[in-house]
Amino acid sequence: MIAFFFFIVLACNQQEKSEYIFIEGFTQGTSYHITYKTNKKRNFKKEIESIFTNIDSNFSLYVPSSVISRINKNDTSVIVDDFFKTVFNRAIEIAQITRAAFDITVAPLVNAWGFGFTEKLKVDSLLIDSLLQFVGIEKVKLVENKIIKENERVMLDLNAIAQGYSVDVVSDFLEKKRIHNYLVEVGGEVKTKGKNRNGENWRIGIDKPIENTNEFTRELQTVLQLSNKSLATSGSYRRFYEENGVKFSHTIDPKTGYPVKHSLLSVTVIANDCMTADAYATAFMVLGLDESIKIVDKNNEMEAYFIFSDEEEEFKTYFTRGISKLIIVN
Repeated sequence: MIAFFFFIVLACNQQEKSEYIFIEGFTQGTSYHITYKTNKKRNFKKEIESIFTNIDSNFSLYVPSSVISRINKNDTSVIVDDFFKTVFNRAIEIAQITRAAFDITVAPLVNAWGFGFTEKLKVDSLLIDSLLQFVGIEKVKLVENKIIKENERVMLDLNAIAQGYSVDVVSDFLEKKRIHNYLVEVGGEVKTKGKNRNGENWRIGIDKPIENTNEFTRELQTVLQLSNKSLATSGSYRRFYEENGVKFSHTIDPKTGYPVKHSLLSVTVIANDCMTADAYATAFMVLGLDESIKIVDKNNEMEAYFIFSDEEEEFKTYFTRGISKLIIVN
């Protein structure tokens, strides 16, 4: 998925003579930025890009030979690896907790509305009703390293969790290299550990949900200090299209088949791992503010920061108690 989020890394120019290494590049249709402390000036860019290539070979809907593409084409010879099994199993768990607000079988609906990997269709109620027959986590299962689909028209889309997982995998790689201070960011999904080069917790900025902004014109809603946690943001204000004066969000409700329509504009989730934060951020954009708060309140390992609009279309915020301890600019 695309998370709408700006992160702040102070003085991370690789050319500086410092113990902190900064690398960046492009992967999964977005950019990545990684900063880490190493006494030996070790540059892991080659190894990290190999990790991203491996993840793409599993989860990219735009790579015809990827595991998920082959599954969607009903290739019954596909054997999934530990990467795929880890993401699939966690996706099913979160789908159950969120009462299927997070649903990896939503691909046919996402495609129909023009936010997927096929051309947009002419959407009407008959089309949506027909596609809903092939949506639901009960229609897919993992059996002996194979994905079994109830119907060949069932299609998977793991974008809303795989990007967060890629952050976790790169972070695990750094851990194995005995790196204890780092920030890994892919498309706005982040995992942090230790301190930045100033000996402080890493600073992460959350965008104001303003349409038609870019990295140069965006404004920050708040800045958080983060260490030893992961963070992901999802929002309805950047990826959408307008047709006949009506805006259609890229967030599709798997139960109704239609783009969500509620006051929640953006949600940022903090969790121990980025895969979890990523998936819940998507689920909460489907559920809306009230239902999302109920789930967060029951989970003592998760925090959330919500931005929503009131009746006058003014920005309002709600955040959990744990978030209040992390805010340094508000």
